[in-house]
Amino acid sequence: MVEAQTWTTRRGSNPRLETEQVIEIPSTPTGESRYGGGAGNSLSPTITTGLFIGSWYLSNIGVLLLNKYLLSIYGFRYPIFLTMLHMISCAIYSLIAIHWLELVPLQHITSRRQFFKIFGLSGIFCFSVVCGNTSLRYLPVSFNQAIGATTPFFTAIFAFLITCKKETGSVYCALLPVVLGIVLASNSEPLFHLFGFLVCIGSVAGRGLKSVVQGILLTSEAEKLHSMNLLLYMAPMAAMILLPFTLYIEGNVLGLTIQKAKEDSFIVFLLLGNATVAYLVNLTNFLVTKHTSALTLQVLGNAKAAVAAVVSVLIFKNPVTIMGMTGFGVTIMGVVCYSEAKKRSKVTAK
Repeated sequence: MVEAQTWTTRRGSNPRLETEQVIEIPSTPTGESRYGGGAGNSLSPTITTGLFIGSWYLSNIGVLLLNKYLLSIYGFRYPIFLTMLHMISCAIYSLIAIHWLELVPLQHITSRRQFFKIFGLSGIFCFSVVCGNTSLRYLPVSFNQAIGATTPFFTAIFAFLITCKKETGSVYCALLPVVLGIVLASNSEPLFHLFGFLVCIGSVAGRGLKSVVQGILLTSEAEKLHSMNLLLYMAPMAAMILLPFTLYIEGNVLGLTIQKAKEDSFIVFLLLGNATVAYLVNLTNFLVTKHTSALTLQVLGNAKAAVAAVVSVLIFKNPVTIMGMTGFGVTIMGVVCYSEAKKRSKVTAK
């Protein structure tokens, strides 16, 4: 049960923002198909790509900081309701992007079996995002990002447990510094909170589980969905899953939010802006991958965690230690080594 909700700010609480909701994206287009052949494009491909990367960074870090501010500083103690608003926003904006703007072709759910597979993924998605947002109430963003960097570890573990897929020895060895870095960072984190740490681990584990389950459930060509189409169907399902939980756990949250809006209209701006930026994370993720590659996105993601940690420390002034920064650095280096080891193992397997 979530503790009793109040509008007072919890001293020392330091929530984390969920982002992660990265959905797999098809192979990267190349050449003219990537940039529309250059017709009518006043910006060079390099500048266009740079703008998309900058937008991706801003949206990812922005949603983290906004979630942090809402859940910890501002005193909006409803992480499940906030996540449901994110899902509703993603559903509406996805509908606009696909049906009206036609950014990607619309794909339909072709069978009841496929529907239940997507519904199952939505449940895992909900668990991951709610845990991530809840952890932001208790942990600083910098520590949250350090924990989030361990996603490859959980992905490898779930891949082995569920599919019995074994990686090479070098891949598993590369995961050791990922875990070691978090141990170092945890032991020296001034604002360490056990519950916040556990739900943050749950969020990262859910992210890894979703990646593995998605690969299993949507493998056939008939069932594969473009990332934006997948979000179009997952978001409303996730909102429906979250609705009874927010009503049961968080009580009359809608009424309390409306009452708060009457007293302070700024919260309306915060919630609408927060929900919009949550969708932009997914949209810019798609655009960056389209104009670069999935591997480039992975590298940028590793750097993003460090940038988000630095920005959050500068804004929220949460204390950091030399050992904590060292642990974060070790984790990031472990993720980089893991990516390189995975790339080499795929080349060897061909």
